[in-house]
Amino acid sequence: MHTTVFERNVPQPAVVARSLEGAVHRPFWIDDLGPDVTRYPQLEGDASAALVIVGGGYTGLWTALRAKEREPERSVILLEGERIAWAASGRNGGFCEASLTHGYENGKSRWPEEIETLERLGLENLERMQEAIERYGMDCDWERTGELNVAVEPHQLDWLAEESGGLVLDQEATQAEVNSPTFLGSVWLKDSVAMVHPYKLATELARVATELGVTIHEGTRVRELVDVDGGVDVVTDRGTVHAEQVVLGTNVFPSLLKRNTLMTVPVYDYAIMTEPLSQEQLEAIGWTNRQGIGDMANQFHYYRITRDNRILFGGYDALYFWGRRVDAGHEYQPGTWEKLAGHFFTTFPQLEGLKFTHKWAGPIDSSTQFCAFFGTARKDRVAYAAGFTGLGVGATAFAADVLLDLLSGVETERTRVEMVRKRPLPFPPEPLASLGINLTRWSMDRADHNEGKRNFILKALDAVGLGFDS
Repeated sequence: MHTTVFERNVPQPAVVARSLEGAVHRPFWIDDLGPDVTRYPQLEGDASAALVIVGGGYTGLWTALRAKEREPERSVILLEGERIAWAASGRNGGFCEASLTHGYENGKSRWPEEIETLERLGLENLERMQEAIERYGMDCDWERTGELNVAVEPHQLDWLAEESGGLVLDQEATQAEVNSPTFLGSVWLKDSVAMVHPYKLATELARVATELGVTIHEGTRVRELVDVDGGVDVVTDRGTVHAEQVVLGTNVFPSLLKRNTLMTVPVYDYAIMTEPLSQEQLEAIGWTNRQGIGDMANQFHYYRITRDNRILFGGYDALYFWGRRVDAGHEYQPGTWEKLAGHFFTTFPQLEGLKFTHKWAGPIDSSTQFCAFFGTARKDRVAYAAGFTGLGVGATAFAADVLLDLLSGVETERTRVEMVRKRPLPFPPEPLASLGINLTRWSMDRADHNEGKRNFILKALDAVGLGFDS
């Protein structure tokens, strides 16, 4: 087995320890806006609407906005158990990717005959998002800077060449973009990725939706769906809302539909955020084009620079905990944050002395096809999407249109693709889920230590359509 660059070039433990001193355990993005964010009232008593949306993250918010754009007179109520975007939508890295399939290679391996259509639909979706952000004046730090996919081990250069058709920036050109001694080469995806402040995007979506006439209720937990004549009763802890149609955007949280109980698992992702860089520190790393960055390892890192010149650094560990429960206790993993801080200073040794202000985590709704699945239930009165597997910032806007298409009963190009029509395999129950997921994580780590070579476990998963390489 080979060592990785993060094992060959390890910063001093004191450097890591000092960098994390004083870092608060809260999502930076939510903390950044402070207490003045608009709050929405709880539901008080019974109500009714043509469309009821369950979930106040990106899926629900984009669906609310698009529903009002399609039919301005339609009454829409959105119900959120906590507060808008408190979960994944307010905790992610802010990479808004065009890909609907968790990357070209994953999509091509699953839907080879449709991959070009899916790629086009993804780019069109990104353009529509940008158009909406500009039209409604959403203040969300949107930057269409693209993403730099970087090789940090020699064998990853071959992967870059395969994915890009040979259009790889060499080491010198890559380090001219962002100065890290770990970078051996890269591909710059200039048009297919935008950077965004994820919590600002969510709060702005909520603002626009309410201005278009959507009613939002926070602190209103949905308990069950009950079929009734002419629709569905959405039963909450604050009252019952009668709906003609329902959209479920609950993602990582337990589904209100039994059929989806085993369709996702919560995998926990971790991130740290630095203090703002000084002018001298900025000059030491370059990064003037402000791309998002992701390395090519199976256990990969993602990082980006914010509007106020902080660096977010996340990824690598993706932890699954026995029982598939969403539990805030799983978020506190000091060892993972220390590992990320160490990898940060391996990546940017010239930034030694920089401190982290925030550390946090959150669960990702992972599906076996590593991208969203869709469907309807309750005589086609209920539509759902889940399983975005960490790439939901852009794909949720696409999902909103799919869900509204499905409820309309009108076939569209979006609803014709197999990715939308066909459900993926469910995850097995425990103990098989823990065994399989953690064996896969171990195997991916071993591949990173063996020049990317996949063992028999990963090859077997590839053979049955469950393989994943990043």
